[in-house]
Amino acid sequence: MMTKRYLIDTSIILDDVENLYFLYQNGENHIFISDITLHELDSKKTLENERGYFAREFFRNVLDEMSLPSIFAPKQRDTLQQIFLEYNHCKIPLHIIHRTHYKTQSLDYGLNDARIFEIAKDYDCILLTNDIALKVYAISNNLPSQSLMRDKIENPQKIEFLSSFSAHQNSILEDLHNNDDFKALSNWSLLEITELDNTESSLYLTGKKHYGIKIDNTLELINFDEKIKEDKLYINPINLEQKFFYTLLTHPKNKITICSGATGSGKTLIALQAGLHLLKKGAVSGIIYLRNTITANDKEAELGFRKGDENQKLNYFMYPLFSAINFMITKMQKESLAKRIEYKGDANSIESKEATEYFIQKHNIEVMDIAHARGVSISKKFVIFDEVQNAPNSIVKLIGTRMAEDSRIVFLGDCTQIDHPYLSKFRNGLATLLKKAKTDDFLAGIALKQTIRSDIAGWFEENF
Repeated sequence: MMTKRYLIDTSIILDDVENLYFLYQNGENHIFISDITLHELDSKKTLENERGYFAREFFRNVLDEMSLPSIFAPKQRDTLQQIFLEYNHCKIPLHIIHRTHYKTQSLDYGLNDARIFEIAKDYDCILLTNDIALKVYAISNNLPSQSLMRDKIENPQKIEFLSSFSAHQNSILEDLHNNDDFKALSNWSLLEITELDNTESSLYLTGKKHYGIKIDNTLELINFDEKIKEDKLYINPINLEQKFFYTLLTHPKNKITICSGATGSGKTLIALQAGLHLLKKGAVSGIIYLRNTITANDKEAELGFRKGDENQKLNYFMYPLFSAINFMITKMQKESLAKRIEYKGDANSIESKEATEYFIQKHNIEVMDIAHARGVSISKKFVIFDEVQNAPNSIVKLIGTRMAEDSRIVFLGDCTQIDHPYLSKFRNGLATLLKKAKTDDFLAGIALKQTIRSDIAGWFEENF
């Protein structure tokens, strides 16, 4: 492979310091950084967000050693020094260009970008930037320019986990196991099988369908109605998607489930019901609910700005959980006199009323602030991590590494509803997990597309 020279724009480092390790490729490429980029990083390091974190991370990992003369010859009156960044146990040389006199002296807009372009041109570098305006400007001036978004997921909302097959009613397992398309699927793939039969001369559809999951490279057929009846749930799944979702969550071999779904598709409700069933069986000892507590551009939404103790502050953000609990309580109260007596009092979605508090205590449900998860080991719990589209990959990793062997976790979210100011529908924790679940045998994934709320909610989901 031919060695390349990359001049790194600030946006690459602020995206993730690990990009430098990825680019270095054990010495196959040379990395250049201008003094402009260093100044911009220095100005960002006090920010209390992900960009500020990566700016600080860059300077933290620069080795406190004497800089060395670069192996490359400086242009004009530049100073060209080599420093080292230690990352992932690798010592990465960075060629730092200090220019005292830029040809571009003044611009109403984009002065730093113009100067970075100037240096890339002089040193015959590929300009690496995630700033689309700078990239277009460079390409239009015949300078090679690329972007680097290693974890960008194209069209995450189009990732499908359900596959359709046809099989003869007398040989469903044999037909599937001999099917090359079935063999190519990862474990935990969801299957819809159309039943065929034959006369002496031709095959025909019987009108029956079978459903199953690929587990350990074999087909496991599922009778949803029989399973739901046997489990005696508070709330039954009402469509095929929810039945598959519930089955995945309660399967004894499944530890991690990823679920994307529009508002009103029943993600939180079915996840909570699955947790309650596992609790009843003794598979887990409690349920933990996690949800991001900061929304975009809303400083007042941070926990520190809310009134009350930690639990009262968290309650503002746990509406989906309380709403699911209240729905269950209301349904049980309507259907059973015994439940009306047991769950006496009112259930309210915003403030914890008597019935809700009793339900939470009875089922050992705990609400956890993500900020307090570091250093914690979560043992024998069913963890529901909601709104994962607003979590960067670093937070997903933080929570995932807290899980003990006997715990299970489900990640819920909707890639079309991003509130985080530094994430997009292409780059977020949920999108990353969905892509991995499509091909990784260790993860189960499902997309819920049917909205079960009102016609009004459905209209807004489709039209906005």
